Amino acid sequence: MQRRFRGPPTAAIVVAVAVFEVVGTVFASARQPDHRPLDALAFVLLLAGPVSLSLRRRAPLVMLPAAAASVAAYLALGYAWGPVFLSLALAIVLSAAAGKRWQTWTVAGACAAVLVAGAAAGGDEFALIRAFAGTSWLAILVLLGEGVRLRTERVAERRRQHEAREQAARDEYRLTLARDIHDVVAHSLSLINVRASVALHLGEKDPAQFRPALEAIKAASKDSLAEVRQLLGVLREDAPLSPAPPPRLDRIPGLADDARRAGLEVSLTQPEAAAVQQLPDAVQGAAYRIVQEALTNVVRHSGARKAAVVLALQGTAPVGNPGKQLTVTVDDDGAGATGVPEGNGVTGMRERAAAVGGSLQVEPLNLAPLHPGWRVRAVIPVTGPLAGPLPGSEREAQ
Repeated sequence: MQRRFRGPPTAAIVVAVAVFEVVGTVFASARQPDHRPLDALAFVLLLAGPVSLSLRRRAPLVMLPAAAASVAAYLALGYAWGPVFLSLALAIVLSAAAGKRWQTWTVAGACAAVLVAGAAAGGDEFALIRAFAGTSWLAILVLLGEGVRLRTERVAERRRQHEAREQAARDEYRLTLARDIHDVVAHSLSLINVRASVALHLGEKDPAQFRPALEAIKAASKDSLAEVRQLLGVLREDAPLSPAPPPRLDRIPGLADDARRAGLEVSLTQPEAAAVQQLPDAVQGAAYRIVQEALTNVVRHSGARKAAVVLALQGTAPVGNPGKQLTVTVDDDGAGATGVPEGNGVTGMRERAAAVGGSLQVEPLNLAPLHPGWRVRAVIPVTGPLAGPLPGSEREAQ
């Protein structure tokens, strides 16, 4: 993680201010013979102010009073005027920038009161003007520090919001990966379970069933292991968080073949390949996963003998306008899921449809008393750009 810039190093500030105050005061003292000459105590007080700045991060509440005390002691002892005020000015700005508002305004107000009281006691009208100028500069310094504090807080807030958005994006992507893993594992394990059950049931009567069942199990496990390995690699912390290519609709016939090998009679209707290839990747990925999970549920839970998968492009509005949509419908003649609470699979299908701006409905068909049937229907808007017009003809794949 990139380290946040927190201003110049404290040591550099202390050294620069100390050199400037000492050298500047030596030159200023040479032109003020009526003031007390500089001695060892004067240099100690000149260095005390810059040294107090070293406490700006460790003890900010001590920094400003220490700087003010060193400057007040220096002036009270009658030493020559000079850049001794620089450490006090920086202490005021740094204290206000650190959020020590009450302390900053209190010390600045006390300094202003001392200036005004000294000018009033002297009775010199120019002294009052200087006191007013000094008071104005104290207010400016405090406001400058407040401005630095507000800017720092805004930058920190923007950084927090940016990090929160990045974390939300990472969480959402990992949730998507978790849904992918659920779909892949559930689909492949369902096929493996069905084929293994068939092999065990018919193996003694018809040994020829063993080989097709084992081949189906081998193919399903190989494909699912490869996809799960890819998804789990992205979940590792040391792997880059870059999404793998989403599944496309041209892989749906493979899902239908898997379901057929599990004993389900599946019909598949899709738009022409030219239209399918032009659909946005997000739309194709969502539609593929919905079909995959719907067929998995049919194989595992419904007891259906037949299933129909229909993908259709609807609407004639221009590309990018409301009205262009892809509908995904999976019907079966099984017992359905009436009265059964929705599981992770149905929830995942709803989330996938919602992620691309679509919706999903799961409802009974009421085909017959023994086989009422069940329908999963998703409507996904096609919001991405297409390369050409959508063909209206469809092909039937059995």
